[in-house]
Amino acid sequence: MSEPGMSEKRVHVVVSGRVQGVAFRASCQRQAVTLDVRGWVRNRWDGAVEALFEGEPAAVDAMVAWCYDGPPMAHVTSVEVSVPADAPPERGFRVRG
Repeated sequence: MSEPGMSEKRVHVVVSGRVQGVAFRASCQRQAVTLDVRGWVRNRWDGAVEALFEGEPAAVDAMVAWCYDGPPMAHVTSVEVSVPADAPPERGFRVRG
């Protein structure tokens, strides 16, 4: 796996709405694997879902776009996207606790 460089993009996303208990994390992981995006996704204590996406810019942008809809049972009310601080590159994509 390559380290994030000039040709890669990394974003932190917080998705709010009815996004827990609707298979958001598992669907997100499937979508990320399909798009060859690395990172993670997890539920937050406040009912939101949080994720880190890393990879080719077009693939990361596609993941962010996917978050606006999510899986069929989700009802997304907002998506906040920010650029995270530098960190070691991610390997694969995983669902975190």
